[in-house]
Amino acid sequence: MFEAAELGRKISREEFDAMAPGLRTDLLALQQQLREADFPVIVLFAGVDGAGKNETVNLLNEWMDPRWIVTRAYGPPSDEERERPEYWRYWRDLPPKGKVGLFMSSWYHHPLIDRVTGKITGPELDERLERIVHFEKTLADEGALILKFWMHLSEKAQKKRLKSLEKDPLTAWQVTKQDWEHWEMYDKFISAAERLIMQTSKGHAPWQIVEGADARYRSAVVLQTLKEAITKHFATREAVKKVNAEIKGKSKAKKTTEPAALTAQPSILSSLDMSLAIEGAEYNQALQEQRARLAHLYHAAKEQGVSTALVFEGWDAAGKGGTIRRLTNALNARDYQVIPIAAPTEEERAQHYLWRFWRHVARAGRVTVFDRSWYGRVLVERVEGFCSEEAWRRAYGEIVDFEKQLTDHGIVMCKFWLHITAEEQLARFNARGEIEYKKWKLTDEDWRNREQWGVYEQAVNDMVERTSTTNAPWTLVEANSKNYARVKVMRTVADALEAALGKVGKKRKP
Repeated sequence: MFEAAELGRKISREEFDAMAPGLRTDLLALQQQLREADFPVIVLFAGVDGAGKNETVNLLNEWMDPRWIVTRAYGPPSDEERERPEYWRYWRDLPPKGKVGLFMSSWYHHPLIDRVTGKITGPELDERLERIVHFEKTLADEGALILKFWMHLSEKAQKKRLKSLEKDPLTAWQVTKQDWEHWEMYDKFISAAERLIMQTSKGHAPWQIVEGADARYRSAVVLQTLKEAITKHFATREAVKKVNAEIKGKSKAKKTTEPAALTAQPSILSSLDMSLAIEGAEYNQALQEQRARLAHLYHAAKEQGVSTALVFEGWDAAGKGGTIRRLTNALNARDYQVIPIAAPTEEERAQHYLWRFWRHVARAGRVTVFDRSWYGRVLVERVEGFCSEEAWRRAYGEIVDFEKQLTDHGIVMCKFWLHITAEEQLARFNARGEIEYKKWKLTDEDWRNREQWGVYEQAVNDMVERTSTTNAPWTLVEANSKNYARVKVMRTVADALEAALGKVGKKRKP
């Protein structure tokens, strides 16, 4: 695979100086155009130690406007990072739309090192590479341009390069003991790198192998490739917009009876027993019991570093807020955060839709409560047409993968859909209008959403069907009785914590 990157290619100083002004001008112009674009550019640099990764990144920051470039390099994870899923730090650092992100020692570094040093097997490497492919495709499907450069040197050239860096007082610091240890394992690195590149070089995120012995040659290859890729991506995005606009126009013009048909279909919600209720002294006792139980389990989880993520979805006026307040009364305010999710801010719209949820993943032992969540993608955005059909259909798999990363890390996840009947919702709407301190809760949007009850019910049915997994199941809550709903939610969270703590205890036994 790497033979073509060991041919000794070079570019003379005169040739490079002749092409540099035009290439630099073109890149700056593209960067200015990119500032108004609806996609980010993500550029990864990996490869042989000493092959010019740092120098190339420095050159890009020199030639282009660094104000619109995000540069990140990763070492061993910090305590804060280890307490969260592996990809949390990468999601956190993603460039927004309109910017370029340059990444060194990124999500490829640890799988490669672990394979070379024998910490993982070949199949385990493949599993981690599959995670990377899924991650990059998730970004690319939302429009990101992803470029990956493997900077290569032959074994002989790498040795020469490391010795050259060591001799220069200005660059000697770049060469470490670990660099020489890696050189001793050159063949193992190349074998693992071949496997890595073959399995992760995809159409949405291709690898380009760059011969790194000659600085001018490698710089020219990277700069020219970046220019051509951004130019092509602009053209592709424009073509996609045009096709989507045509599809949307035809969809609006076409009359359909689908909403009525969906309304008439039975759903998973229609199977619930909405007469379930609990009142009076029985409710007070049950609430106190579950609150005490939850408080005890939450403290145990905190001590063991087990985090909890709670997701609340449901109809308008279903009682999400009241249920959340009763639940958090059992917790210490220092250890939980309630995240109310509304329409995305300008900053959030500039990122992948999952970015704003990744950034709220808590440290070990904390509780995060999402009052509405990432499921807006397959609910309100689907029903109201805020995203394309392709996007919301794709989101089921993206959401399942996101939640699996959280639960694989040991986070306890409970997801609740609070269900009420249309009649109960109407009664609560009318009551809100008569109570001074609740009037603000009732909006025109609430009434408009109510008119699309059948369409939303079908969307909920699809959501539960496609995203209720063993590791992150949905709990459907019969919420016509607020009291019953509150007790059921608290009991479900306590049960989940109890089960998780039992597993943690078994794992930690000698």
